[in-house]
Amino acid sequence: MNPELSEKLTTMTEDIINGRRLKSGDDIDILKNAPLEELSSCADRLRLHFSGSRVDLCSIISGKNGHCGENCRFCAQSSHNHTGCEVYELMDYDDILKVALSNEKEGVDRFAIVISGKSPSDKDFEKIISIYERLYKELHISLCASLGFLTDEQFRRLHDAGVRSYHNNIETSERYFDSICTTHTFKDKIENIKRAKAAGLSVCSGGIIGMGETMDDRIDMAYTLSGLGISSIPINTLIPIPGTPLEKLPILSSDEILRTIAIFRFINPESNIRLGAGRRLIPGNGKAAFLGGASATITGNMLTTTGSTIKSDIAMLTEMERLS
Repeated sequence: MNPELSEKLTTMTEDIINGRRLKSGDDIDILKNAPLEELSSCADRLRLHFSGSRVDLCSIISGKNGHCGENCRFCAQSSHNHTGCEVYELMDYDDILKVALSNEKEGVDRFAIVISGKSPSDKDFEKIISIYERLYKELHISLCASLGFLTDEQFRRLHDAGVRSYHNNIETSERYFDSICTTHTFKDKIENIKRAKAAGLSVCSGGIIGMGETMDDRIDMAYTLSGLGISSIPINTLIPIPGTPLEKLPILSSDEILRTIAIFRFINPESNIRLGAGRRLIPGNGKAAFLGGASATITGNMLTTTGSTIKSDIAMLTEMERLS
């Protein structure tokens, strides 16, 4: 990288530390084209300044699995796809508590119940509220939820039950969204996020890269999340699933994943940039990303997340001095 461009990247980094925020329309070609090593180093300066050294760990349980009526082209659980995924109804409290207590004991910071489907049935929602009320009394870690589209009243009840964060990915850019899903809209996603925030919940929202979108689509997604004030941004990398319409897409290179993570840090400097699915595609099972702007990760034994265990993540992050 020539000295002039290197100085420009350093200046942008320092400006962000001093209060500048990138906005759609800004010239950020340098982020697209800078040598990855220098870009990652600057993104890591931002990570250290805004998020500190400690990596935030969250774990999830698939509380209800499969037979989803939405047609998301990436998803194994969509009934429109033919993946043969496991299907089961909403789990009972004792089974969820067992996993939550185990994860808490192992050192995670927050725990979420995730269910399939556009929205829970009234019966399932009442059961979920009861489960969260009981978890709130039993656990010392923060509670999150990922239940699809909810009403204002449902969000308020979740908050009253002890839930403090809500997960609802926007998946991609508004421009590319219809290429991924047509049974709900990008606008539906945004309005749902705003309802969650209005109920006092922090929001975890990101997307999936490697679904055929461009880098500009990813950048647009990052700007949308910035405009919404999202505090936790999971970046998932598509691992194509047989039986889905995206099954033959090529897998992204680790360099492209790392560049995307760094760019998200530049556009959302104060957010937790959280590694999600596809983490094993990154050198060191994510270690390179933790040195390039990422400050959080989904952990656990869920096949749809990292492919690692809480124990192995704790060991890696302890060695990196990222759990102090």
